[in-house]
Amino acid sequence: MKSWSFESKEVANKFDEHVREQLPWYDMITDAVVYITRNYLTEGNRVVDIGASTGNLSRKLLPLADERKGKVLAIEKSLQMICKMDDMEDVGVIHGDITEIDIPEAQVYILFLTMMFIPVDKRQKLLDAIQDKVKVGGCVIIVDKICDHSGYFSTVMKRLTWHWKIQQGAEAEDIINKEMSLAGVQIPMDSYFLDDAKEFFRMGEFAGWVIEY
Repeated sequence: MKSWSFESKEVANKFDEHVREQLPWYDMITDAVVYITRNYLTEGNRVVDIGASTGNLSRKLLPLADERKGKVLAIEKSLQMICKMDDMEDVGVIHGDITEIDIPEAQVYILFLTMMFIPVDKRQKLLDAIQDKVKVGGCVIIVDKICDHSGYFSTVMKRLTWHWKIQQGAEAEDIINKEMSLAGVQIPMDSYFLDDAKEFFRMGEFAGWVIEY
């Protein structure tokens, strides 16, 4: 089976609809992340949306950035996804792999469903690099798939995730095919290196944290 890839026009065209089908809490947590950002982004500063996909979160952040006379910067590896941001003239867009480019200075960094697609051996290095650039008083917001459940409960959580997808109208065959295509591409995040993080969200196999600086 072919591996899942964001470098696909078909994936990009259906991404916004697909992610809401797969994650029924997606819009609620997007709003939560924007509100949390409001508490850390001060006047004249910048928020960086790492792994911005089609720019959904960056769009939601724009009114806050305008209010604070700040900037939103979206970083995205997939050119197909970036093409979906053509309407966002007020958002700075960088086409590149966050693990290979110089991280720009900012007050708030957001990794929304991003870390699970970053190679495991590069995750700690990325967080260390962000820590070197984040302004005092700022934060990093992470929302991601996790693998810290164990035993039978981990099976229960997997089934719960699939239950939600089916409730949202996803076909069981499509769910299984996508799971198979994600082998080696999407690896859930271990939260062991988030000792100083404060959890604000947990639902099934997903969780959200804020790391303050």
